[in-house]
Amino acid sequence: MPVITLPDGSKKSFDLPVTLAQVAASIGAGLAKAAIAGSVNGKLVDTFYSIDHDANIRIITDRDPEGLEIIRHSTAHLLAHAVKSLFPSAQVTIGPVIENGFYYDFAFGRPFTEDDLRQIEAKMQEIAEKNHAVSRRVVSRDEAIEFFKNMGEEYKVRIIQDIPEDEVLTIYQQDDFADLCRGPHVPSTGILKAFKLTKVSGAYWRGDSNNEMLQRVYGTAWKDKKSLDEYLKNLEEAEKRDHRKLAKTMDLFHLQEEAPGMVFWHPNGWIIYRVIRDYISKKITDNGYEEVVTPQIVDLELWKKSGHWANFGEEMFTVEADDRHFAVKPMNCPCHIQIFNQGLKSYRDLPMRFAEFGCVHRNELTGAMHGLMRVRQLTQDDGHIFCTDAQIQQEATNFIQSVIESYRDFGFNDVVLKLATRPDKRIGSDELWDHAEGALAESLKNLNLPFEIKPGEGAFYGPKIEFHLRDCIGRMWQCGTLQLDYAMPARLEAYYIDEDGSRKVPVMLHRAMLGSLERFMGILLEHYAGKMPVWLAPTQVMVMNITDKQADFVAEITEELRKHGLRAKSDLRNEKIGFKIREHTIEHVPYLLVAGDREVQSSTVSVRTQDGADLGTMSVDNFVSYMKTEIARLGRVAEAE
Repeated sequence: MPVITLPDGSKKSFDLPVTLAQVAASIGAGLAKAAIAGSVNGKLVDTFYSIDHDANIRIITDRDPEGLEIIRHSTAHLLAHAVKSLFPSAQVTIGPVIENGFYYDFAFGRPFTEDDLRQIEAKMQEIAEKNHAVSRRVVSRDEAIEFFKNMGEEYKVRIIQDIPEDEVLTIYQQDDFADLCRGPHVPSTGILKAFKLTKVSGAYWRGDSNNEMLQRVYGTAWKDKKSLDEYLKNLEEAEKRDHRKLAKTMDLFHLQEEAPGMVFWHPNGWIIYRVIRDYISKKITDNGYEEVVTPQIVDLELWKKSGHWANFGEEMFTVEADDRHFAVKPMNCPCHIQIFNQGLKSYRDLPMRFAEFGCVHRNELTGAMHGLMRVRQLTQDDGHIFCTDAQIQQEATNFIQSVIESYRDFGFNDVVLKLATRPDKRIGSDELWDHAEGALAESLKNLNLPFEIKPGEGAFYGPKIEFHLRDCIGRMWQCGTLQLDYAMPARLEAYYIDEDGSRKVPVMLHRAMLGSLERFMGILLEHYAGKMPVWLAPTQVMVMNITDKQADFVAEITEELRKHGLRAKSDLRNEKIGFKIREHTIEHVPYLLVAGDREVQSSTVSVRTQDGADLGTMSVDNFVSYMKTEIARLGRVAEAE
């Protein structure tokens, strides 16, 4: 007679083994209808899972994060079911959940077209409406191989052969479609009501470019049509905000095939980049960091010693010279340790804080590169703190507070913190990892900051705190990091002399506020849809004449604004003023000043914003005061001194 304990602590007894669906029904008809899965003693299971022992259970509905993930994974199976119904010769491979949706990879003789996607989606709707029950059965390894061989599913057989022998294999079935899967899944296809296929692309089998190319179909799925419609609306908005389109409109940067994944900065883009960099430079100086610069190319032996070659080698560029092998640095940490190692260090010298706007290179796959968001050449606002165990908490606290404050200055008030723990591929002992993970968790708890755990997502040398920003259309972006590392300083023989005269390995905190300056700039552009806050705008003020008679006056005004530190330009073209205003509005210049005969006579300018607001006429002095106030209001110290 199992005793079931519910999340509120209440208990229920049953005479016979009971399924989760029956438990839900005993609580209420509404919960029974809403149940899509459950948790038994912390393990996710299907609603038809039978409980014959005492257990703590939780009924999962589409309101739970796990529920949405189960809906998405079940929809991936629905996609595969539809593809097999329409294109029987297609072979199924894998179909995981990703952020906001799912994908499924297929081996098929030709590329799927947009018409195919529409046909597949219609078939998915048809299958869902038939409300097929979903079942699960446990099979032996041999049974599974034989089953999928008979179905002609060569890739499923390969997947099974790579699964450890002690792992339980299960097959989920809905109508005549079956797939290898751990589950859990929704109890029936009728629950899947809100989904949309979004695109198709190529993908290598197992992500290896040496393998055959597959067809990857992407989709999104939500608990209801309202949520789906809201997401699709945000997708449309994201398309309008695409930083690559904005870069053309605002003349910021470009990329070209001769330098894949590397940015050609135009003057306007470089201004924004420098303003961001100068902000961070002041921030780190105020927080006691000293800026350093380290070489771009370093002997491969250093990267082998640090552990980067074994864990990161496929993403590193290498060169040969003087009969030696070198690597173009993918990160700065081993080089900062070399600076620390110059000269004897005492515990009195700690903490030591080094910072570098380090240009690094990573050999990203061609298909993974995306504008500024993923590049091969990037600049990190990188820094490393060498400290003692006793100093970890204070250093971590100072950094966390500083980075959250910085995000607010840039206009991001919604920051989600995540603690990424030890990955399978790592260096250092379990004892060191236990201590490191505990120290970072403690720093967050001391600040009363909520955080999520990301199991297995830490760096190979240590756990990390990730700072995720939510933009104005709800997307999450992972930017800053704080990583605690005991292993790399030891591997590279860093030490200091402790109070008792003994040698000790310093703790190394790897930290970045923005991560990559390129990527952060891309995020900013999309967050503001190009309408950058005035302190970040490449051109803050555009001064325009109505006729040639005001040309000298406009030139004088522009020069005066520049003397006050404002980024001002003039437009003296022989064009209608309406045309000029429209053009500079599209370029997202925050303030547009117009001078006609009346303004020349009164030594004023007519002021309007890029959004069309008319601020009336102002003298130059009044406008400069207004700009100083506006810049300060947006959270920055006025630049127009």
